[in-house]
Amino acid sequence: MHRTDWENFERARELVMRYGWNTTCFQIVNPGIEYWFGDNGESVVGYVTAGSARVVAGAPVCAESELPRVAAEFEEDSKHHRLSVCYFGAEARLEGVTSDSPGHSRVLLGAQPVWHPADWPAMVAKKRDVRAQLNRARNKGVYVEEWPAERAEHDPELVECLDGWLGQKGLPPLHFVVEPETLGRLRYRRIFVARRDEKVAGFLVLSPIPTRNGWLTEQFPHTPEAPNGTVELMMDTAIRAVAAEGSEYVTLGLSPLSRRARITPFDNPAWLRVLLAWMRKHGQRFYNFDGLDYFKSKLGPDHWEPVYAISNEPVFSASTLFSIAKAFTNGHPYRVFAGGIAKAAATEFRWMKRRLCR
Repeated sequence: MHRTDWENFERARELVMRYGWNTTCFQIVNPGIEYWFGDNGESVVGYVTAGSARVVAGAPVCAESELPRVAAEFEEDSKHHRLSVCYFGAEARLEGVTSDSPGHSRVLLGAQPVWHPADWPAMVAKKRDVRAQLNRARNKGVYVEEWPAERAEHDPELVECLDGWLGQKGLPPLHFVVEPETLGRLRYRRIFVARRDEKVAGFLVLSPIPTRNGWLTEQFPHTPEAPNGTVELMMDTAIRAVAAEGSEYVTLGLSPLSRRARITPFDNPAWLRVLLAWMRKHGQRFYNFDGLDYFKSKLGPDHWEPVYAISNEPVFSASTLFSIAKAFTNGHPYRVFAGGIAKAAATEFRWMKRRLCR
């Protein structure tokens, strides 16, 4: 029976809520994701076709015991379409399945911080700088409340907040597993809204990780006027809420290029190490890798987990990396990069003009 696109979407979401384990599992319900369903009807892979590869959001969604078979089946189907496969944002389960395979290669993308929600209040009690940030926001009149999906979906204040936040970024909006346009697909997600003087100051979206009884902090847009500590207050409210309901896992997701997951020994290919070192040194204007990593670390995670890109090729190639870039930019990495350079140049011009005026 042929299913419509909407029926495929609904089926994919149902399977995620039944079997989702990877941190990025719920990202496959975002706009622009293609679906492949296994023959058994109990597995799905969410991916985008980019260049010569299918770039997968995390890993196949299925029962853990079925993961080796489902991955092999998906890769065989991709081969039939003359496409390679790259699992972006893969974690321990898929890494364990592929680690001894000579037909797979992996690179370490970074690390993600993890908290046990029940331990969050104790962390806050020990971290003076975190308490100070929470107090700054509260003293400025910021309060946080959870909104039902029906209220939040397409809410004009939230849309305005999101658009303003994206406009401050060094690059045009990216997509794929960092898709910002989630306000139209909030079923099963939770949204916590920070308000000040009855106006939206920011919001935080949690996406479910069902079989871990956990949540991914997917995004936390905030207005330029939001007082210091607004993001921390949203996180504090959200994590305490899910802790009270018995959740066992919360993560802020991938911190790109982070070295905090102690993976030893692990060496990315030499060419990739050089490229990533260059990105860390020169890419801060477009993406503040170190700042994001520091922000996540100061919140005292219980531990850090490694996050990988795994490719079904013996040696991870530059063409696969380019396919990843195309997945994040809707197929236009050069256009996005050029837009980032133009935006940076405009910012430099404004700063120079201000200095001259002084």
